Formats: sequence, C-alpha cells, structure tokens
Amino acid sequence: MKNERLQKIVFTGVMAALSYVVFTFLQIKITLPGGDATSIHLGNAVCVLGALLLGGLYGGLGGAIGMTIGDLLDPVYIVYAPKTFILKLCIGLITGLIAHKLGHITTETDTKKVLKWTILAAIGGLLFNVIFDPLVGYFYKLIILGKPAAELTLAWNVASTSINAVTSTIVSVLVYMALRPALKKSGLFFIIAKKDAQ
Repeated sequence: MKNERLQKIVFTGVMAALSYVVFTFLQIKITLPGGDATSIHLGNAVCVLGALLLGGLYGGLGGAIGMTIGDLLDPVYIVYAPKTFILKLCIGLITGLIAHKLGHITTETDTKKVLKWTILAAIGGLLFNVIFDPLVGYFYKLIILGKPAAELTLAWNVASTSINAVTSTIVSVLVYMALRPALKKSGLFFIIAKKDAQ
C-alpha cells in the first residue's frame, strides 16, 4: 500500500511535468485587447488523463501543479495562477468522481462500459471547466482589470475553453483506452477504490 502511494506521487509529478510541457510549449496563444490572452492547448487533457489513471485527487493535482507553473512562468498568465490551480484541481476531482466512484473504470472488465464511463467522466470534468473557467475568469478580470476588459475577453474565453474541452475529451479518452491494457500488462495499473475516487 505504501509503495502504491509512492508510485502515485511519482506519477503525479510526471503528470505535472507533462501538463506543463503540453500547456506551455504546445499551445496556440491568442492575444486579446488590453494585453490579455487566451490559448488553445491540451493541458486539460493531461489533467483528465491523470484523474482517469490515478484518481481525482492525484490526477487533478498533477494537472493543477503543471499548468499553474506554466502560468507563473508566463508574464501574461501569471495573475491567473491561483484561478488555474483551483479550476484544474476541480477538473480532476470531478473526472475522478465520475470515472471511479460512479463508473468503477479500474475494476470494470467490459471494455464498452469502461469506454462509456471514461467518456462521461472526461465530459463531466471538462464541462465544469467550460462553465466555470470563463465565469470565474470574468469575475477575476473584473476585479483585476476592470469591467470593460472583462466583458471584452469573455466571449473569446468561452470559445477557447469550448475548443479545449472538445479536443481534450477526445485526446484523453483515446490515450486512456490505449494505455489501459499496456499498464495492466506492466503491473503499473492502479485499482482505484471507492474511498480513493474523489
């Protein structure tokens, strides 16, 4: 049990590094009026994948840490780091809750059921982000930048977050379904118990 926890911590670090790299170096940044920006990226896919593989808490932490570090090292995004950490952690928690507590994807043997619950979990976590990222971002910008800037960037944020959600859902589900048999064969597949599902 102790060894499994250590492995999960190590894999959380790997997911954090992967989400940082994907978010920072594989993004399409869109500059907005007023010096703000939004981006198209697959960082959320890594967050969802982490939650599917490790459970909501560890997976969410991996994505949250990696993308928060990405924000902290980018002069445009640095002010959004606290918002990023909270929202990405929530993506992981929601994805993990649906995948492991409701769908029991690590103990399920029917591939069709695993695929169904993996899709539902990814959609659930990323739908949360589609709603709350622009909403929280709007109020965040309202406080920091003032109302005109917040209203101006809201539509762009909704559009980019929606694109990110669709692409991240597809990528995370495909990668999870491809990794699952290989991880089982190698002995690195974690069985997520109900109590660890978060």
